[in-house]
Amino acid sequence: MEMKASPALVLCVSVTVHLALTQLQLRVRPSPSDHLPVPDLHEDPDPAVEPGEKDLAPRLLRRKLGSSFDPVLSSIGSPTPGNGSEITREDEISLAGAIPNEFQQLDLSGLKAAAKTERRVRRWLWSYTRCPVLSVWKDLGVRFWPRYVREGQCSAERSCSLPEGMFCKPVQSVSVTLLRWHCHQQGSRAPKRCVWIRAHYPVISQCGCACL
Repeated sequence: MEMKASPALVLCVSVTVHLALTQLQLRVRPSPSDHLPVPDLHEDPDPAVEPGEKDLAPRLLRRKLGSSFDPVLSSIGSPTPGNGSEITREDEISLAGAIPNEFQQLDLSGLKAAAKTERRVRRWLWSYTRCPVLSVWKDLGVRFWPRYVREGQCSAERSCSLPEGMFCKPVQSVSVTLLRWHCHQQGSRAPKRCVWIRAHYPVISQCGCACL
């Protein structure tokens, strides 16, 4: 007896085969980075080299940072709930809006499907292969000012490619300018001198689909 495949199965198989042939159109392999996000810093616990109350005067430190202060990617106080203090989950990131050009330009004529079905396939491909930046606030400790930085993360829970094998990795970063409490000693008997110096803290700004 001859068995007939369902239209849904035919469409699924057609999409998979078509994607295997046109995968290069979906993603240009980015340059991977294995250095972000920045690992947790292990500080010397000596309280003698920590900034005192007068060293943490917000008005003084804001003057030192000047226009480099970034209220979007850094926070002076602990971020309150509902203000990005918890990680932004991948399933909370909206797919509203126009489908990116790279998916609009895919040739899906081989599917022989209606225009509405093609649009749904393009949106599904966009959803499956996208690599959104997930964000979470990180407390860097009292020796950084502002001490809270909004870090980016790339989800690696599943493959982002068809066929499978590639995963979301950092492809671009931006630097947040912070003040770093730095202590140094000019001689073995000289007291330590501590000052605020500028430091550039990199955070992930874009994730892309890449080979591990």
